[in-house]
Parts: sequence; structure tokens; C-alpha cells
Amino acid sequence: MGNSAGSDRFVLTREDDASRYTLTRDGVLVSVLDYHDDGRTMALTRAFTIPSFRGSGYAAKVVAGAVDDIATRGDRRIDAVCWYVADWFGAHPERAGLLRVR
Repeated sequence: MGNSAGSDRFVLTREDDASRYTLTRDGVLVSVLDYHDDGRTMALTRAFTIPSFRGSGYAAKVVAGAVDDIATRGDRRIDAVCWYVADWFGAHPERAGLLRVR
């Protein structure tokens, strides 16, 4: 799970042991998305960007990558617990079909 964008090298990693996705740029951690997985739903609980990297769109990039990964796996719904994740889905209504129905 990794991709390149322009001259920057981005790598998205799902760390199941730590229940988080991490986004690194050129080998440096820039953003984290914590989750809780109950086997049916992945609750995305906290998006965090390292303060010195805020304002660069990295939280959106880690959320988008996690959503793509969950969609590709195809066996989980998403619960947008974190306000940032909920706002991201509000800005991407085409992905709302992945959300858990309450």
C-alpha cells in the first residue's frame, strides 16, 4: 500500500497491531488515522497530523487512503467517529455507501 505524488514520496501503511493507518512522506511520519475494527465495522476514531505538517492536506490523504483500503477489502463498513472523518465523508458523498447505517 503506497503511492507517489509529484516529487514527494508518500507511503500509506495499515498497522493492524497498532490499529492505525500511517502516512509518511519521504520516510517521515506526517499523519495518523486510528481505528477500531470489530470484524464488521472499522470505526475511524482519530485523524491526527504532526503539528509541523498541518495545513498541507495530509489528514485528507490518510483518510482517503484508508477509505480506499477498506473499500478494496470489501468486508467492512466504516463508522466515522472522528469529526474530521465525518467532514471528509460530507465532502465526498460518492463514498457514503461505505458508511455503517445507524
